[in-house]
Amino acid sequence: MAKKKNEHVIKEVYPGSIAEEMEIEPGDVLLSINNEEIGDVFDYRYLIKDEYVEAVIRKPDGEEWLLEIDKEYDDDLGLEFENSLMSDYRSCSNKCIFCFIDQMPPGMRETLYFKDDDSRLSFLQGNYITLTNMKERDIERIIRMQLAPINISVQTTNPELRCKMLHNRFAGETLKYMQMLYDGHVEMNGQVVCCKGVNDGEELVRTLDDLAGFLPFLRSVSVVPAGITKYRDGLFPIGLFTAGEAGEVIDLIESRQQGYYEEYGLHFIHASDEWYITAGRDFPEEERYDGYIQLENGVGMMRLFINEFNEAFEALLDSPEYETLAETLDRTLTIATGKLTGPTIRGFAEQLMRAFPRLHIHVYDIRNDFFGETITVSGLVTGQDLIRQLKERKEAGEDLGGALHIPSNMLRVGEQVFLDDVTVQDVERELNMRVVPVEPGGNEFIQAILDKEYNMERDNGNFVYIQAYDRGGEA
Repeated sequence: MAKKKNEHVIKEVYPGSIAEEMEIEPGDVLLSINNEEIGDVFDYRYLIKDEYVEAVIRKPDGEEWLLEIDKEYDDDLGLEFENSLMSDYRSCSNKCIFCFIDQMPPGMRETLYFKDDDSRLSFLQGNYITLTNMKERDIERIIRMQLAPINISVQTTNPELRCKMLHNRFAGETLKYMQMLYDGHVEMNGQVVCCKGVNDGEELVRTLDDLAGFLPFLRSVSVVPAGITKYRDGLFPIGLFTAGEAGEVIDLIESRQQGYYEEYGLHFIHASDEWYITAGRDFPEEERYDGYIQLENGVGMMRLFINEFNEAFEALLDSPEYETLAETLDRTLTIATGKLTGPTIRGFAEQLMRAFPRLHIHVYDIRNDFFGETITVSGLVTGQDLIRQLKERKEAGEDLGGALHIPSNMLRVGEQVFLDDVTVQDVERELNMRVVPVEPGGNEFIQAILDKEYNMERDNGNFVYIQAYDRGGEA
């Protein structure tokens, strides 16, 4: 029997769940809940929030079951569907002047060229959306279901300029949806992708002043510089910010934070880490990040990393195992990272080598030849750049050791594959080194260096350095 619209094939039933108890199985089809058709994942989540639920399931032989379910109000049924959104993805209708996908080289896998602008991914994955794909009924549904937070890519509150930046004549009008969400008490976060000579300067001042009017339901706004690759032929000309210009952006943001904090208990506007690195300034203290609301947007990531490393390093030095480790730890390894974080990682490595005299750590900032040297984040380092540049080091006679540590964000989530489809196994074969992906965080950074058999899936979040050198052997 062909599956119709609003019918959802069940991919997995979680062990011990309500669904397993009701004898629902993978391959069954969910037809309705409480006599309501299910348009997407938000309809589903909204409809199951009750103490009594009626679900209609169709079995593979065509038989339909009406299941009456008594449960706690917030209990999940324990189902996973073939399509996680339970409907088609919505692609982006804009052609933003700063769009990173438009700056991608040809010949990469097809999925990397898909531009999403789907509000549901904002809630499920933290994506930032422009609101241009939405209608008033979509906003009303968000308010009715109290879905939050919604992450909004604002860029500017100047309607005419927003139309220009997004290359969409309706982009200015959709700013009214922020007012609707504010009136509906829906929690929001905002983002401004700053393009030199376009929405910076006085335009940025206007945008920040306008967005402050949505406090306290707009909880945070990040200002991030546009990412510029070498593939911009025929695209809108965007320049790089100088150190002085980056400092001006920081000064504008920091001059307002205290006032917002005194009135709302939030510093509200945050400069991403790139601004501080470009300007050559220290990162703000932890308290100014309001609990790291926009960590995944590159806001406060370095401050959190530094604080976690310092705390873990002090705990290590104070531990009863330190003296033994300092005498027995004997290894050479390499850490590869992006140019943005290189100086910080190098400083951490130097501290560890002073504490462990026979520990040798090489830290290499991988130059991004694939996208261009203007791209400096580790998450966009490709496998081919990694192989080529480290091979050059080896050919020059440098001893890189037996292990290559990389931040886990160089790989696709849940896979051993780099952005350019080079695999971890390819790198290991080419360099004759064990590749060790390391989860972000100062604790994990130290743990991976001290434990020759570190595995991020096994050891994430747990110190295992006490046992690390009882096993013997070189990495």
